[in-house]
Amino acid sequence: MEKVRMLSTLGLMGAMRSLSSVFEAETGIHVDADFAPTLALLKRLRDGEAADLVILTRKGLDEMIAEGRVLAAGAADLARSYVGIAVRAGQAHPDIASEAALRKTLLAAKSVAYSRLGASGVYFARLIVRMGIAAEINAKATVVEQGFTAQQIVGAEADLAVQQISELKQVEGIEVIGPIPHELQMPAVFSAGRMANAKHADAAGRLLRYLASPEVVPVLRQSGLEP
Repeated sequence: MEKVRMLSTLGLMGAMRSLSSVFEAETGIHVDADFAPTLALLKRLRDGEAADLVILTRKGLDEMIAEGRVLAAGAADLARSYVGIAVRAGQAHPDIASEAALRKTLLAAKSVAYSRLGASGVYFARLIVRMGIAAEINAKATVVEQGFTAQQIVGAEADLAVQQISELKQVEGIEVIGPIPHELQMPAVFSAGRMANAKHADAAGRLLRYLASPEVVPVLRQSGLEP
């Protein structure tokens, strides 16, 4: 069976799992996928890891295009992703509807889990500085290197988890209470491109066209992404 090697940011893991199987059934091309935060993927690509197709934040993809690793032709923005907050299933949902409410909820939390390497973690670290509560939050934060922050609330290490909504939804036993207020958001745009040295260039091109097509929109929405 023909195959295509894809490196993707964690934010699209849920959507890509179902889209890959549909693509495989329609084309007979197997998608060999690996998921990690964008910053980790950029390092792996710069260290020479081989892939046919990559899905990164738009900023990350632009860096790869500028370095000649990814082809500008055919590169496509797939989805916009918002950062949200989750609690353990069955817990009361604290108010995060306004900046003032969010500040109060974050300060009242026993511990807030966020990620060091993911786009959401970089954004959240800046947000708490901007809100003037970085020292208080970081004194009790549970910072994960990479992976799903919501696992920290299932294990009770933290009582709030911050991450892209599409990533929070990957974890069982949690409830997303909502996005951080829109006026505070800097939505991440996830974009796909074909590697310049792709071994399976035709298969990568087909997968890229499929991911940029209207038929994937319902799956993206269901996984917490905005097409």
